[in-house]
Amino acid sequence: MSLASARTLYGRLSKHLEGGWTPAAILREGTTGLMGRGVTRQKAGYLFALAERIERGELVLRSLGRASDEDAQRQLIACHGVGPWTASIYLLMALRRPDIWPPGDLALQKALSRLLGLERMLTNEEAIECASQWAPYRAVAARILWCGYLGERAAPRVGSSFRRR
Repeated sequence: MSLASARTLYGRLSKHLEGGWTPAAILREGTTGLMGRGVTRQKAGYLFALAERIERGELVLRSLGRASDEDAQRQLIACHGVGPWTASIYLLMALRRPDIWPPGDLALQKALSRLLGLERMLTNEEAIECASQWAPYRAVAARILWCGYLGERAAPRVGSSFRRR
């Protein structure tokens, strides 16, 4: 999913979730309601299952803030539809953990490859190894690399369809 389409979907859902982005609002909307707003069947199921876990007290988001990185990731990954990348993004963005590197993030792999002057894209394992040098501040490096990646994508390229008149 592109950033633009994700932004559009987020805006659409935000307008229709009564009470905001809460587990109760997701449960009221239901998977059918979520799909009616443009969420895929699979992601609607994941959102609904996550909302159920939170509502039942099986996942306490406040406790994740006090948990170690490893324990918080383990608790998140135990939720249906939450993998290592999603758990890492939650820790990095929502909890502001400083030493998180999201595994398998293609934008980071591309940006890091470009930074190193490589013609090929680094593998996930190579990117993780390379990022290890920035511990305990890998999240800072990730944010800088994302900014560079997004800025480069937004900039017009030489030889593109832009022509002087």
